[in-house]
Amino acid sequence: MKIEDQDPLIGSRPTINPYRTAAGLVFDRLRWDLHPESWRSRARLKALRDAYHGEKAVILCNGPSLNKVNFDFLEGVFCFGLNKINLLFDRSNFRPNAVVAVNRFVIEQNAAFFNSTDIPLFISKVGLGHIRRRRNVAFLQSTNVPRFARDVSISCYEGHTVTYVALQLAFHMGFRQVALVGADHTFASKGPANMTVTAGEADESHFDPRYFSGGVQWQLPDLFQSEVAYTMARDTYAAFGGRIVNATDGGKLEVFDRLPIRDFVHLSASNKSD
Repeated sequence: MKIEDQDPLIGSRPTINPYRTAAGLVFDRLRWDLHPESWRSRARLKALRDAYHGEKAVILCNGPSLNKVNFDFLEGVFCFGLNKINLLFDRSNFRPNAVVAVNRFVIEQNAAFFNSTDIPLFISKVGLGHIRRRRNVAFLQSTNVPRFARDVSISCYEGHTVTYVALQLAFHMGFRQVALVGADHTFASKGPANMTVTAGEADESHFDPRYFSGGVQWQLPDLFQSEVAYTMARDTYAAFGGRIVNATDGGKLEVFDRLPIRDFVHLSASNKSD
């Protein structure tokens, strides 16, 4: 294991060089723009811009509390699944309307599902070597510029959590009322943020014990930086007359107002900002 994977801060540069940063951004952008999939994915994303204007969306996060969700409440509501949401499928008839994944370990480990499903997928371009290019797949270009992309057809910021990417996608697609469920925002495994670790026999931090298990690699969360990103998302939605609520049963995420999922689904447009 590389030393920077043990603790990413060790591998970081001691200086802040804007020229190096700018050159890296431009090079990465040009390399992606020269790839034919860049243009196909951008066209797919542009076609979705504001396609769901005025509708609600629910983002299904992957914490253990997702097991408490009554999916009957979500019938008729657009739902984004994240990462390995398909582990839920063998015990539920529920299917999300789209799935988002940006972490390279997750994409590699879940490639069999991603390559066989007809569910629309939004996948980071780091998955190009693992995911078949087809009509239901749009690849995303990530940037390390810490902003909220209201239009993700060029780039998006990952914000240290796939949930932040889903929030940008939801805004891009026209959703202004969004609820999070399963956002426990707490993990059993401890260590430096973003450190690459090896999974044990069972996963206590996600909705399914198979999520990260059996010796696969995964990266520890950066809860603080996730909250920084969530704050940008919250404020952007509010600036445009929207709202993000946390409909998770329990958990430790307090950036967003709390609202039970039943109440969110039945909230009328007339009192959505109350």
